[in-house]
Amino acid sequence: MAESNFVDYVKIYTRSGKGGRGSSHFRREKYIPKGGPDGGNGGRGGHVYLRGNRNYWTLLHLKFERHIMATHGMGGSAKRSTGKDGEDRIIDVPCGTVVFDAETGEFLCDVTEDGQMVRLLKGGRGGLGNWNFKTATNQAPRYAQPGEPYEEKTVILQLKLLADVGLVGFPNAGKSTLLSVVSAAKPKIANYPFTTLEPNLGIVSYRDNRSFVMADIPGIIEGASDGKGLGLRFLRHIERNSLLLFMVPADADDIKKEYEILNNELVKYNPDLAGKNRVLAITKSDMLDEELMEALAEDLPEGVPYVFISSIANIGITELKDLLWKELNRETFHEVEQIVHKNLDVSTLAQYDDEDFIIPLDEDEEDYDEDYVDYEWDDEED
Repeated sequence: MAESNFVDYVKIYTRSGKGGRGSSHFRREKYIPKGGPDGGNGGRGGHVYLRGNRNYWTLLHLKFERHIMATHGMGGSAKRSTGKDGEDRIIDVPCGTVVFDAETGEFLCDVTEDGQMVRLLKGGRGGLGNWNFKTATNQAPRYAQPGEPYEEKTVILQLKLLADVGLVGFPNAGKSTLLSVVSAAKPKIANYPFTTLEPNLGIVSYRDNRSFVMADIPGIIEGASDGKGLGLRFLRHIERNSLLLFMVPADADDIKKEYEILNNELVKYNPDLAGKNRVLAITKSDMLDEELMEALAEDLPEGVPYVFISSIANIGITELKDLLWKELNRETFHEVEQIVHKNLDVSTLAQYDDEDFIIPLDEDEEDYDEDYVDYEWDDEED
């Protein structure tokens, strides 16, 4: 089977650049005796940035570029010449990318907007040349400052899809069928569990040229928060959704119980999901008459708006769109900024890490064997 192009998890090694060492040069020109120190400063090492890019939808482009390193700053030279700064590295990521420390699981940053720049690693500052240390009592300093060391970090990038409505349900609840009916998305549809193996996005058209984004994730089963089924792999996408659409088929033994199981799995994964707005859709309702609908409505979860729908028979689809639009435009809509990202448990991520992932060695390490000494730096920001 061909490997999917949807990549929402990647582990990469990043490294900023070292600062260039300062020069300890003395001016040597004809007819100018005792020219004095004129060693220039070293250049700044390159930074590593993350930049949100709306033209990316997955992390596929980073799957094959696992080592991202900025260049080192060049050393200073004679005539107070400052070394060239290292080249910055900018990592383009899709909007909705969350960054964690791969060793500790600590949350580092979140990129949610197009063009948003986040500095992941700071490049080392260049060392000062010996002309900076010239004083009345030390007019010929024979030392210069080495460059500041680089920073390195192995990070985990996770993509959490940005969508207005997220579909939540057991396998074969009709999520993909609904998405294919209300949008132009073409998810895989078949009569067996876990047909959907990766999230799908669709733009749902509404009245007066308005629209909203709907996301379909693989089915959730009881115990998904503990790793069963597809487990934690896709539950993260639910965190971004402003509204959750729970889908339970009409032929379920107990609609209310299935809703509670789904809700409990989400809360176990992230307790903050308990406060999200939600709507309940009873799917495959073309087999029900009005009397059965009224009987089922008496035993549905309290306080949750509901609607009976059938994607195949096009029953209740318009009412569902109206209900979703109404809920999306409540005062609590678009609370993406209020998401609190919990730290990762790195012990549960071993199944996603490549065994051949290695940290590259610095080929120029022998050129920087001098221990770094923290002189008094200029506090101006580079």
